[in-house]
Amino acid sequence: MHRTSIFVPLIAVAALAAYGAEIPQGAHVLLRMENSINTRTAQEGDFVYLRTASPISMGGQIAVPSGSYVQGVVTESKRSGRVKGRAQLAIRLESLTLESGKVFKFSPHLSSVDSGETGQKVAGQENAIEQAPDTGKDAQRIAIWAGSGAALGGLTDRSWKGAGIGAGAGAAVGLATVLLTRGNEVELRHGATLDVVFDRPVALE
Repeated sequence: MHRTSIFVPLIAVAALAAYGAEIPQGAHVLLRMENSINTRTAQEGDFVYLRTASPISMGGQIAVPSGSYVQGVVTESKRSGRVKGRAQLAIRLESLTLESGKVFKFSPHLSSVDSGETGQKVAGQENAIEQAPDTGKDAQRIAIWAGSGAALGGLTDRSWKGAGIGAGAGAAVGLATVLLTRGNEVELRHGATLDVVFDRPVALE
């Protein structure tokens, strides 16, 4: 029974391919990362490995089973800046490999991506994933340092004047910390999911 359950889908895939089946334009496919990449270490030309996390069905038959291999490549990797500039990672998906071993060239575009805790998202139509701005966190860091400085100044001088001086010094330290700290990097971890859309049909033959 176990062998039959594996063999039948392969026959179905072969039959669909023989009759000129295709992945239609506009089809959405969920992919899952097999390796991990981030803008801290990724370089242009690095390979990206994924698997289909959902099958593609046509005419009541599974044309592309879950677990099919997908390979892509990093086309751009930009680190987050210290003062300004968000991290950005662009990838190009290039091939789909079925369980039968057949390889098909394709180039769907990214529709959405796991945002994690940082709010990273797909930006534009160039398969680029961009990190969210850190403006709120930067302001929070400065406020924390200013509050700490005010408390320390008040304890030392025992006056509102001392608290004001301490707050100013703390804010200055907070600003310096922000200027010397890079923002969040774009990161696609193992297991992260990406939704892709086919701009044109892909013939499975």
